[in-house]
Amino acid sequence: MLLPSLNTVLSLFNNLLPQSILQHHDALVPQPLTFRLRHIHGVSNETNVIFHDVPETYAVSVMHSVNTRPVKVHRPRSQEDFHRTRLRWRREGLLDSLGWDEDVIPGPNVDDREALLELAKMTNNAYVQPGDAEWYNLTDKWNNSSPFGWEPDADGFRGHVFVSDDNSTVVLSIKGTSAGWLGGGGPTVRKDKLNDNLLFSCCCARVDWTWTTVCNCYSGGWKCDQDCLETSLQDESLFYSIGTNLYNNVTYLYPNANIWLIGHSLGGALASLLGVTFGTPVVAFEAPGEKMASRRLHLPIPPSTQHVTHVYHTADVIAMGACNGITSSCAIGGYAMESRCHLGKSAVYDTMTKLNWSSDIRTHRIGVVIEQLLSKDWEEDRPVPKAEPEDDCV
Repeated sequence: MLLPSLNTVLSLFNNLLPQSILQHHDALVPQPLTFRLRHIHGVSNETNVIFHDVPETYAVSVMHSVNTRPVKVHRPRSQEDFHRTRLRWRREGLLDSLGWDEDVIPGPNVDDREALLELAKMTNNAYVQPGDAEWYNLTDKWNNSSPFGWEPDADGFRGHVFVSDDNSTVVLSIKGTSAGWLGGGGPTVRKDKLNDNLLFSCCCARVDWTWTTVCNCYSGGWKCDQDCLETSLQDESLFYSIGTNLYNNVTYLYPNANIWLIGHSLGGALASLLGVTFGTPVVAFEAPGEKMASRRLHLPIPPSTQHVTHVYHTADVIAMGACNGITSSCAIGGYAMESRCHLGKSAVYDTMTKLNWSSDIRTHRIGVVIEQLLSKDWEEDRPVPKAEPEDDCV
C-alpha cells in the first residue's frame, strides 16, 4: 500500500481549513512592505487637518522594502468609550473597565537594524525640507516624501506620510522639538517648548522663582494644582489633540490600512501616546519618558503596551531623564524635562559603558543614532540591543 506524500497531506489539510483562517495565516507571515508617498498633510491655524495629493512631478518613484514581523496590539473596542473613560477618570477619579480587542498585525521588525535605520532617517527628515543640508538621502530605498506642516507661517505639528503600494500600511513620522541650543530652531520652537513643558515637567515648567510657567497651576510652596494641570492638557491646539485628529483623518482615507507611528524626541513621545490610544505599532527614537504624560492625559492603558518600542542610548540626558535642575542644559534652554519612565519596551544602547561616551545633551540629535549607532551592528550576535520593558521605572 502506497502512503500519500507529505505535500499531498498538507494540501488536503489546507483544503479543509476555512478560507478566513488561511488568509489570517498569510497575513501573519512576515512580508516586506514597499512604500511611496501619496499625500501632503498640513495643519491650519484653526488646527484643522488638511491633505493634498502629491504631484507626480514631486514624488520620486523609488521604493524600499522594510522587513516586518507579527505584532500583537490591543485596540479599544470603541473610541467613544475610550474618551468617555478618560473624561470620567479625570473628573471623578474613577477608572472604569474598558473593552479591548486583541489583534496581530504586520509591524516593523524592531530586531532588524536596517529597518530601524531607515525609520530613523525618515524620522530625521521630518525636521527639514528636501535639499536642506541635514536631509538624509534615502538612496533608492524609500521614495522622497513631501512634508506636512511646512507652510511659511506654520508653527506646530509637522511630519511626513508614507503609504505602502497595496494600501495596507501607512507610516506617520512626527517631528520632535526644534531647539536653537540643539542646532535647530525655526517657527515651531514656541509650540514645541509649550508641549514639552506641559507633558514632561512636574508642574508647568516651574523650575524656580525666576521661571515663567506655561500654565497657572503652581500654587506655592512647591505644590501643584493637579486638576489645573490636567485641564491645561485638554486644549485642542496641543499636539496630542492634533495627533488624534491626524490619525482619524488618515483612517478615513485608508479605512483598511494598518498605521505605524514613528518620531524622535517630542515626536516619539507623541507617537507613543497615540499608539496607546489607537493600538498601533510605534517606534520612538530618543523620546523623553512619556508614562507620566499618559497618566496626566488619563489614557486607559491596554493589557499590553509591547507594540511600543523606544530606541535610545545612555548618554542621552533627555531620554534618560537626567536633563533637569536649574543648572542643566535643558533648564538653560527654557525646558523642564523632568520625566524618566517610558511605556512599552526599550532598546537601550549602553554607550557610556561600551563606547565611553559622556552624558551630553548634544548626543540627543537623531543624527547621532543614525550615523554612530544604527550604521553598524551593536554586537556580533545582536544587531541591536534587546528591547525590554522598564519594569523598575514607575
